[in-house]
Amino acid sequence: MPVLVITGTDTEVGKTVTTAAVAAAALAAGRSVAVLKAAQTGVLPDERGDADEVAWLAGPVTTDELARYPEPLAPGTAARRSGMAPVHPHEVAERAAKLATEHDLVLVEGAGGLLVRFDAAGGTLADAARLLDAPVLVVARAGLGTLNVTELTARELRRRGVELAGVVIGSWPGSPDLATRCNVADLPEVAGAPLLGAVPAGSGALAPAAFRTAAPGWLAPRLDGTWDAEAFRMRETP
Repeated sequence: MPVLVITGTDTEVGKTVTTAAVAAAALAAGRSVAVLKAAQTGVLPDERGDADEVAWLAGPVTTDELARYPEPLAPGTAARRSGMAPVHPHEVAERAAKLATEHDLVLVEGAGGLLVRFDAAGGTLADAARLLDAPVLVVARAGLGTLNVTELTARELRRRGVELAGVVIGSWPGSPDLATRCNVADLPEVAGAPLLGAVPAGSGALAPAAFRTAAPGWLAPRLDGTWDAEAFRMRETP
């Protein structure tokens, strides 16, 4: 799995912190890692973007960013409004493929959900994943409403012939309610793919050393972690 594309079921679901956790676990396993942010929005040139945040939390990764737009909008809209050139799926694929020749693992983080548009032609992260023939990791919410959007995302990936690697819960609460606990069993069923981890809420606020130590315990072995999905399900499912 030299390239792994990471998307969310929506915005603000914990995509960047999950990307950092995957990077930290891979680094702990002795792998070299690059993180590519396909399109960064809502960040000024002198501010820290998502790839920088991953490096801060995870450790020594190579960071790359194809474009940065100042307004916090979908990349295609942000590019149009700024008068800057948009990002196209083939550019994402080409940059990720180049990074993959120099690293053991390349993480490509999208913006928002799977079908957020990069350009006027409707290019998306899903198109880039298909060009790369790379699996996609879906970061999902923990609570009520997550099953519908997770299933929709999974179905769209399959419709496009893109492999769904699995699902990670991007922010697992300290006191989960009934719906959240039931979703532990239901998420892999609706996705048709395994649950590969659960990142505790607030993990992004940890000191980097603490984050790096804890991250492998949040992720399944397929993501270089030690998290046990069955034990988690048995503990959390009512």
